[in-house]
Amino acid sequence: MAISLSLLLRPQLPAYTCRSCLIRISRASRRPISSKSAKDQKINTALPTSPARTRFAPSPTGYLHLGSLRTALFNYLLAKRTGGQFLLRIEDTDQKRTVPDAEQRLFDDLRWAGLQWDEGPEVGGPYGPYKQSQRSAIYKEHAQSLLASGNAYRCFCSAERLNHLAEHRHKLGIATDYDRTCASIAKEESDDRAHNGESHTVRLKVPDQYPTYKDLIYGTFRPLKKRGHVTETSYEDPILLKSDGLPTYHLANVVDDHLMKITHVIRGSEWMPSTPKHIAMYEAFGWTPPEFAHVGLLVDENGNKLSKRNFDTDITAFKEMEIFPETLTNFAALLGWSHREKSDVMDLQTLIQNFSLKFTKGNTTVTFGKMQFLQRKHALTRAEKGGPQLQEMVANVTGLLTSPDSPYQDWKSIVGSALPEDYITSIVAVDAENYTNANEFLYRNAFFFTPLRPFHKAPPVTTSSDIPMRAQMLSEIIEEDWNKENLMQKVREIVDGRAEGKAGSKDVYHYLRKTITGQEQGMRIFDVMVILGRGETLARLGME
Repeated sequence: MAISLSLLLRPQLPAYTCRSCLIRISRASRRPISSKSAKDQKINTALPTSPARTRFAPSPTGYLHLGSLRTALFNYLLAKRTGGQFLLRIEDTDQKRTVPDAEQRLFDDLRWAGLQWDEGPEVGGPYGPYKQSQRSAIYKEHAQSLLASGNAYRCFCSAERLNHLAEHRHKLGIATDYDRTCASIAKEESDDRAHNGESHTVRLKVPDQYPTYKDLIYGTFRPLKKRGHVTETSYEDPILLKSDGLPTYHLANVVDDHLMKITHVIRGSEWMPSTPKHIAMYEAFGWTPPEFAHVGLLVDENGNKLSKRNFDTDITAFKEMEIFPETLTNFAALLGWSHREKSDVMDLQTLIQNFSLKFTKGNTTVTFGKMQFLQRKHALTRAEKGGPQLQEMVANVTGLLTSPDSPYQDWKSIVGSALPEDYITSIVAVDAENYTNANEFLYRNAFFFTPLRPFHKAPPVTTSSDIPMRAQMLSEIIEEDWNKENLMQKVREIVDGRAEGKAGSKDVYHYLRKTITGQEQGMRIFDVMVILGRGETLARLGME
């Protein structure tokens, strides 16, 4: 499958963030740091001294994307680096938007990438169930406790009234928040109306000013003070329980993180506007919130959020392109995280050993060139180590070569066997540093599988016409001695025996490469001659 150099992917984003929140986070991120607040803004990138419990909580409303894989990876690395636990939690309360096979695909893709969870679906654990659709009773119980403490209230407003209120406030140019009409309803009346089955939601009664919190990347985050209006009052009281009794993301997220003893939450910066709401809820419950680290969004080279117009796709596409899992995790880790290693090339275990909380502020530009570089480096590592990973590469090449629609139908005449695995392995071993996928590898090395006789007349050599004749000296090497060392020695004799001497060596090598492979460049010609063997090499040189 052809790989586009401009491939760009995006993380899954929350369904909606209100305009006032977006303005707040935008202003906060641009706000200059005064000398008084510089201390608050100092970032502590030190790892926690105790084991971290982290989680990845995807929604099965879509498949795993590069951004969501990166989120899972950062949480996984922190847990493993500190000897803690990595949890998987499925946030499946939005049943209408659930994609039937998304949940299983999430499991498969995470395991393919090497991110096996310690607790969660298909694994279990002491704080389950790990699917929110199975935890409704838990959320209702905790919503009830907030009602009892006065930190929440039932809202009986109809959808029509809320829409009218929002339209009215929008015309005034102010935030379309709630007016807290139902907060004044007496507890007895509220209980009776709910008991009688009247439709309602449960809202959190937030403080007049949302609390500040310390972000591990951005430092102290202070929500902007609320601006008043002459005749209108508004309150950002988020809904906790919807009218159908199911929890919103805010309630389920906070309750689950607390009950599952999550210590650190690494997530995308698009969630920063929601975090003060979550902190307020933690305070309402009397709980200590986890540490938060918000990583920047993934953007294209023009600074735009990745979208379907710039090759948004899911992890399956990487599998189809034969991107190695270690390549993808390596690539994802470098998107917004920095390290002190000399090389960017790291497998999962190396990433764990070197992981820190040194994230970069702001958005991260995604380009595909880096992934191709990492793919070639990991291919070389696979070839050097051998084993199943090398066998996988060989199997992919073999499958393409031997398929009925393969363009290399005469390969058997060169390989000399109906089983080309050993032959392909020898090619991969010496050219792995140029391997990106099976299709491109076959194309690059097509001369190994395509008879070139009669290929073409010997290419013109401007310095002398004696090279084709002198190249016949290669036939002096017998089959048993046809190896790299003897070939190198014989070519040196060919070069030294010419009038130009070493000054004309480039012409000799150019003639051999062009005649044997039909290409101007490629792997070392001695490796080519060894792999092709004596008979095929001499035949291409017109000797047999």
